[in-house]
Amino acid sequence: MPRVCHFSGARTTTGRKIHYRGRPKYQGGIGLKPSGISKRKIKPNIQSVRAVVDGKPTRIKATAKAIRNGLVVKPLRRKYSWTRQQKAASAAS
Repeated sequence: MPRVCHFSGARTTTGRKIHYRGRPKYQGGIGLKPSGISKRKIKPNIQSVRAVVDGKPTRIKATAKAIRNGLVVKPLRRKYSWTRQQKAASAAS
């Protein structure tokens, strides 16, 4: 599965990192000069999460931003112990 958010479509992008040397003009120098330009990758914070998609719980990849903003609807947790309502319902039937 690729590193792509199911909701926002955020994916790995490329960019450049520029290193400068020298003193800025406002500090009395002759200005900043780029001394190195290298490529870099910008990766979104993608998490694997169980979410309800089309009424079924499935495992998808979503960014942390999408999870925080409430775009991901998580399935209900299963109760492994008896609740009072279940006890009452079984006793009544």
